[in-house]
Formats: sequence, C-alpha cells, structure tokens
Amino acid sequence: MKLQEVEWFAERRPEIARAVRAADRKRLIAALKTDNDPLWQEYLTAKEFAETAIDVAHSCGDYPLLSGGDVNLYSLFVERAQALIQPNGMVGLLTPSGIAADKGASEFFRSISGTGGLRSLYDFENKKVFFPDIHASFKFSTLVFGGGERVFKRARCAFYLHRVDQLKDPDRLLLLGPEDFLSVNPNTGAAPVFRVRRDADIGTAVYRRQPVLVDHRREAKNLPAKGVWPVRYVTMFHMTNDSKLFRRRDELERDGWYPVDGNHWKQGNAEALPLYEGKMVQMYDHRAANIVVHSDNVHRAAQQEATTVEHHRDPKFFPTPQFFVHASEVAKVGAGDWAIAFKDVTAPTNMRTMIAAAVPAAGYGNTLPVLLPDSEGFKGYSELAPLLLANLCSLAFDYFARQKVQGQHLNWYIVEQLPMIRPEQFEGKLGKRKIADFVREEVLRLSYTAWDLQPFARDLGFDGAPFVWDEEDRRHRIARLDALFFHLYGIKRDDAEYILETFPIVRGQDEKARGRFLTKDLVLAYLNAVEAGDLKTSVSA
Repeated sequence: MKLQEVEWFAERRPEIARAVRAADRKRLIAALKTDNDPLWQEYLTAKEFAETAIDVAHSCGDYPLLSGGDVNLYSLFVERAQALIQPNGMVGLLTPSGIAADKGASEFFRSISGTGGLRSLYDFENKKVFFPDIHASFKFSTLVFGGGERVFKRARCAFYLHRVDQLKDPDRLLLLGPEDFLSVNPNTGAAPVFRVRRDADIGTAVYRRQPVLVDHRREAKNLPAKGVWPVRYVTMFHMTNDSKLFRRRDELERDGWYPVDGNHWKQGNAEALPLYEGKMVQMYDHRAANIVVHSDNVHRAAQQEATTVEHHRDPKFFPTPQFFVHASEVAKVGAGDWAIAFKDVTAPTNMRTMIAAAVPAAGYGNTLPVLLPDSEGFKGYSELAPLLLANLCSLAFDYFARQKVQGQHLNWYIVEQLPMIRPEQFEGKLGKRKIADFVREEVLRLSYTAWDLQPFARDLGFDGAPFVWDEEDRRHRIARLDALFFHLYGIKRDDAEYILETFPIVRGQDEKARGRFLTKDLVLAYLNAVEAGDLKTSVSA
C-alpha cells in the first residue's frame, strides 16, 4: 500500500525515477516544490492517499493480524474474509504465496495451520501460464480454510505446481497436520514447502534430529530465544535510507580522496571503504563481480559484471563497488576485520538459494547481511565462523532453504528456522582427523584468495600468502564438504542422490560444460569416502 516512488515517477518524470541513490531522488523531488512544479502537489496527494489508507488499516482494529509493517492490500481481504466467515463456514481465496510464508502473515497463518483450520493450500508458479502479463516467477496460492468450529485433521497441500492436473498426482499431494507445520517452522508456523512426498519424509526426519538456528518459542515464557550458534544478524547500511552516506568514485576524486591498497580510499587520516552488495558475492568468493551502473535502467541501474578467472588468480584484484562509505560509519557497527555474509536477494528456483562467503572489512548493504558475534564479543568467533560458513554453503542446507523461500528474499526469519549442524558435532572425528580442523582448513583455502582477507587467514592461524585460485581444486574441495554435510545431517546416499537431482540448474551447467552431472558424481564419490572415514583422498573426476 505504500507509495512506490520509483514506479510512480517512472510514469510521470523518468529522470527522477532513474536517480541511482535514494538521496538524489529525494533532492530532485524536493526541487519540484522549489520550482512550483504542478507535479509536486500531485505527488503530495498520492502520498497522503497511501499514508491515510495505511493508517486506517493500522488503527481501525479490523485487521489485528495482517496490518503490521508494510501493509500488503491483499492481506486485508484475507483477514476480512476470516472475520466474516460463519463458525462452520469455509473460505476459498487466490492470494500471493506470501500468505503462507511471509513473517508479517505468520500470526494469521499459524492461527489456521496450527489449529486444524486449514483445509488446503495449493501453491503455483505462474510461468506465464495462468497470468500472461505477470512475471513468470511470481507464485500464488489457492487458500481454503474454515471458520472457528470447522476443524480438519490434515490439510491437503501441494507446492511448485505448474498445472492444475498435477493435483491428481498422489506423490505431489501432501497431507500435513498442525504438528507438521509447527515442527518444521517452529517460530512462524509457516507452510513447509515440500515438492513431493519424499521431500517431506527427508525434511521431517532431519528436523527431528537437528535444531533450527534460532528457536523463539521460549519467548512465550519470557525466556530468551535459544540459538545453536552464537551469532547475531546485522544489516549495516540500507541501500535506500542510508544512501546519503554513500560516495561514488568520481565524487571521492573530486573531493581530493586518493586510492590506496585494499580497495580503500584516503584523505589524510580519513578512510573510505567499499560498500559491498549482495550481487558482488558468490559462494566462498567475495570477488565474484564488479558493479556497473546503467542509469537508463529505472528499476535495476546497478548490474553485476562477473569477475574473470584471470582476475580471480590475481590476489591483488578487488571488485569495483558502486559506492564507498566512510570508515567511521562502518566502525559504528563494530564488524571487525572480516565477517560471514550471505546474499539476501535470491529465489528457490535459482542455481543456489543460499550464497554465503567470508567478506573483508567494508561497508555492507542490506542486500548482504552479516552474521557477527553475539553479545559475548569476538572471542571464539574465528573458530566457529568457518564452520558456520561451511554449513551455510552446503548443498544439504540449500535443499532445506529452498523449501522455505517463497519470494525473492532470504529473510532472517527464514534462516533462523533452518536445520543446523550442532557445533559439538564438529568435535567428532572421521578417521584420525577432527572434523572441525578439516572444515576450517577447507574454508580457509576456498576463501583466502586475495590479500584483503589476510585478517581472516591470520585469525584461523595461517600467516602465508593467499591461495591461488584453481577451479578444479575448488570443485573437489566443495564437493568433499558437501559430502561431509550430508553425512553430518544423517542423510544417506540414496537420499543424497535424490537431493542432488533437485538442483536442475547445477546439472544443466555441468552437462553443458562437462557432458555429465559432474557435481553429483563427485559428491556421491566423496560421500563414500567420508562414510569410510577418509578425508584425504582426492577422488577421480
């Protein structure tokens, strides 16, 4: 319901919509008032209309469950339907998929999924089939639920549907009880998005064995949330709200700044650091892309330009950011010399849904949230963070992540409810090797490929030069880690093979480049080695 300034001005004054920074856009909007431009009053009227509607939704009392935060108009119709239904009646609605997955809808959805009120939830991908004018990746659901006295022992659910007749496939139709919703998503009660029955069997078994990252159920008893890893989630800079703090390279040069080692800029004692965005990072790679700005693109002016292999092999190469930010602003967050970060923008249909990396001291935009030590400080962080990073980057973890992501963002409330390997599991041994020591060494070699991550290497006890980027070597190390995490999650070979087949883009890229699904072959071969207690052997590709 909030007025979307970019979209609104794109139709009326495109040059305002094309402003790269929100601060620049605000300045241009303010100029409308100064210039007595008629568009100023039109803008004020549209803004006031939206704000009044939101205020009514927040304050009228008719929408206690679905009017929080940024109100989405469809959610008000859903809650109105719930209020109007007879005790023994039923409601059927077509809604965006967020009704069963978004944090803002969690209280409402838990009120029907956790009580037996949900009759059915069928989730579809548009694919330009149902609504030709809507983006192909848009997802929507048919939601059927009953009144307060209408209770169902099991809800009929199906996900990632592309055709209505897929509901006739018994393997696609899942019967889920209230306990299934609450065990897989204990904090929100959101729908566990299983494509087929086998996904449900694998998923529910793992959730019974492994804890979620952060369990908030204790808060109902006024107890602190229980976190299995001692980290906190931080978004350092909001790309819109904090844009006044950002400086382009040409602006720094104009104001007398000069570039120095490590992709930093200086002006006397003052220092500016690169502002990292999610699009600059890939798995175990903080130098995946440069940012190139196309000002004519209203909605996505800043685009990534992939880093070449030659650049990756140069330990002094650093990616070009869109903006730089003053080091004093970064210091306010206390992020230290490096951090674990992951990409916020994603999709369950991407090649990978969770993409995480160790990143150097820098500013981080909200599209690249970081996991910093909890209130106890940095003590022990250097020992635990590499283990956590490896867990986040594993194919097994990604498999569970894509079952919960409904939209385009990997929100923290989703990550909190994903199954994790307990830190104490890494204290065990495979063969004669302590698992934690092995994982740290692999993460070090995969991450430390440039001098700007030297503090990361030193905290892990390594004082040498960065490791040379070697595509073949990295492929084997990542496959070995993937196999190890299948083992730690208790996922056997047959189920691991099935899970690997649920990554069609990975398979497609392998087959195009290698003529076969090499990732699958390597992971399964290394899984056999891991099960035999062998962490040393390099299997034949």
